[in-house]
Amino acid sequence: MSNPAGWDHPRASLYTDHYELTMLQASLHSGAAHRRSVFEAFARRLPDGRRYGIVAGTGRLLEGLADFRFGAEELDFLGRTGVVNQDTLDYLANYRFTGDIWGYPEGEAYFPNSPILIVESTFAEACMLETYLLSVLNHDSAIASAASRMITAAGNRPCIEMGSRRTHEESAVAAARAAVIAGFHSTSNLEAGIRYGIKTVGTAAHSFTLLHDTEREAFEAQIASLGVGTSLLVDTYDVEAAVRAAVELAGPKLGGVRLDSGDLVAQASWVRQLLDELGNEQTRIMVTSDLDEFAIAALQSAPVDSYGVGTSLVTGSGAPTASMVYKLVSRTDDAGNFVSVAKAAKNKTSMGGRKYALRKLNERGIATQEIVGIGHRPEDDGNDRPLLQQFVKNGELLPGWTGHEGVVRARQRHADTMAELPSVVNRLQRGEAAIPTVYEEN
Repeated sequence: MSNPAGWDHPRASLYTDHYELTMLQASLHSGAAHRRSVFEAFARRLPDGRRYGIVAGTGRLLEGLADFRFGAEELDFLGRTGVVNQDTLDYLANYRFTGDIWGYPEGEAYFPNSPILIVESTFAEACMLETYLLSVLNHDSAIASAASRMITAAGNRPCIEMGSRRTHEESAVAAARAAVIAGFHSTSNLEAGIRYGIKTVGTAAHSFTLLHDTEREAFEAQIASLGVGTSLLVDTYDVEAAVRAAVELAGPKLGGVRLDSGDLVAQASWVRQLLDELGNEQTRIMVTSDLDEFAIAALQSAPVDSYGVGTSLVTGSGAPTASMVYKLVSRTDDAGNFVSVAKAAKNKTSMGGRKYALRKLNERGIATQEIVGIGHRPEDDGNDRPLLQQFVKNGELLPGWTGHEGVVRARQRHADTMAELPSVVNRLQRGEAAIPTVYEEN
């Protein structure tokens, strides 16, 4: 399997925990490593008070799976440091995932215990993917879930992702991708732009104004270089003076002004009034400054045209992980027959058996339940929607899930799934999951 996205990145094989290799070595010794197995990624619960989650990261982990190999450098490290023995090194030297992967497509809503990803292969092959798979899904789904709430709060006003400086450099790219999947208009991150074909935007920071002797000189330079359609940052000194200077220099075709401090509701209102009085009815107002979904909702009545969101977005707006787990739910016995297995701890129970998921819809096409069949496919009454799609077959990545195509596809899936969910998902108040998850057993 070759890298489908066409960009260079580190091997994913050592983005893992030591104990994955400990289990591999012990299972090779016992002979159980090659038992056919089914692993499932799911979240036992949503973040406190959230009504739904959004799946993201699948395309990225599939891109990483293409390079999930152990080369000379990785094998030398594992042998030299005594992580594994020679038999395990010999196995890893030829490691390649040859199984099947199914799951909820990116952009899809999920609920407690939704079977978000299903990995079918040998224990040895599937076990090695656990940490990498969870790190990608937990991060990206947390960002997409927060972004979806922000998009709901923003209504028809576009949101721009601009949180790169608030997180790890690779996390910034992943966050931009997840945000766009959930409906964000664009990103400030150029690496996300080249890697995934995402629209990038940006103008100037306060430092650009401070670089010049006067704010007017800074505006003149920006307009001369970028054109009158640019957006000017108007709160470095005095907002009213800045707006007047911006209009005087750019005229009625000034693209926009950005507000980054103060009482944004009140400030946006009188800046809008001032722009209109000066003849700039078409000049847009963008607001930034530590926005989250609640701040965006509070700005609904203000004459704001777009939102720039950074810190709260890339940290999941209070829920930086989706708390997904990866559990063995079925395996073959010595006779080659599949048996269900499950952890039974009091506060960490899971349901054994291979799962099949269906979104139950009413006569108006609105979701009412998440039906999870154990060992069988739930019956479709005619207008319900199967949720699991196949991403990998016999170790080969199926087309359409990665790169720019994957992002476009996931963005549409998010729009479709939000239109299908009950209206309660539009509320930011704390509450239970929008629809229940119901198990069906044979």
